[in-house]
Amino acid sequence: MQKLLASLLTAAALAGFAGPAAAQSRIKDIAAVEGVRSNQLVGYGLVVGLNGTGDSLRNCPFTRQSLEGMTERLGVNIRGTNANSKNMAAIMVTAELPPFATPGSRIDVSVSSMCDAKSLLGGTLLVTSLQGADGQVYAVAQGSIQTGAVSASGASGSSVTRGVPTAGRIASGATVERETGFQLANMNEVRLTLRNPDFTTAQRVAAAINQVYPGTALAENGTVVALRAPGQMGMAGFISQVENLPVSVDAPARVIIDEVNGVIVMGEAVRVSTVAIAQGNLTVSVQESPYVSQPEPFSRGGETVVVPDSQVQVEEERGVQMRMVGGGASLSSLVNGLNALGVSPRDMISILQAIKAAGALQADIEVM
Repeated sequence: MQKLLASLLTAAALAGFAGPAAAQSRIKDIAAVEGVRSNQLVGYGLVVGLNGTGDSLRNCPFTRQSLEGMTERLGVNIRGTNANSKNMAAIMVTAELPPFATPGSRIDVSVSSMCDAKSLLGGTLLVTSLQGADGQVYAVAQGSIQTGAVSASGASGSSVTRGVPTAGRIASGATVERETGFQLANMNEVRLTLRNPDFTTAQRVAAAINQVYPGTALAENGTVVALRAPGQMGMAGFISQVENLPVSVDAPARVIIDEVNGVIVMGEAVRVSTVAIAQGNLTVSVQESPYVSQPEPFSRGGETVVVPDSQVQVEEERGVQMRMVGGGASLSSLVNGLNALGVSPRDMISILQAIKAAGALQADIEVM
């Protein structure tokens, strides 16, 4: 019985001294495989089928030229005619080609008006080639446009618009025609790039991988961790195992300040040396109370004038005492100490900058 009691007391003591476990993240959430990325595509096309809300061909010469070129390819010549239809619009088409997209797969596209079209609601995009930065065609788009906007107008000129009717999307509106050519299976070595570079985190990532697969990871710097697949394991299978390993992420002490919106964001590693803080508000109010001065009845030579009367008051908030923040204070202690002063976020920005100027804030301040 005594041994059991001693064991329980020991366990309780250890539980009391044990601190909270550090939060961990998966490697896939903090790093990306170098080269495995999406590619931006862009194209120029025509939208038809608009209910009189398209471009004015007189104001948009490129829309007219596109219409003439398209009809000529289809065997119709309209050059020199007085075409002034407002049922079509020139648009720019953008899309994002995901990594490892194969020919025949579908991707979403976004369309945006280029000229004076009022709305793309109900329009249909004609066949449009989407090119990459290298000028090669990687996808072809076509389909009905969904704007998600509402636009209505009355005969008297009043109108109501919600959303942006001159931009929309076509779900699965493009077909991939060409691959990007990234052959992951044939690679012997890949590199992981940390989204937030940090030497400590990079070393922890390499250590976590080497603990499961010895000798397969090397932290080259604070951003890159090189990987080599072990044995006969394929690179894709190796990455699928590595990306789910948990790692404790480290971050530098940093305070982000947005003075325009009065926003302050402080990292967990922010520490403050012993410092005393006091903050007071000084209010100066000026009140103008002019009055009219008139001469006595039946007096001569007098005139009615407006006499200014100004009252100036200076008020300073009392009862605000200097508060001490202990050395090595954590983020929660710092926040509680500043909140105890009852200051606004904008005043807190000035206080943090003053603490940094005093050399008591062990963190970098970044002003957005």
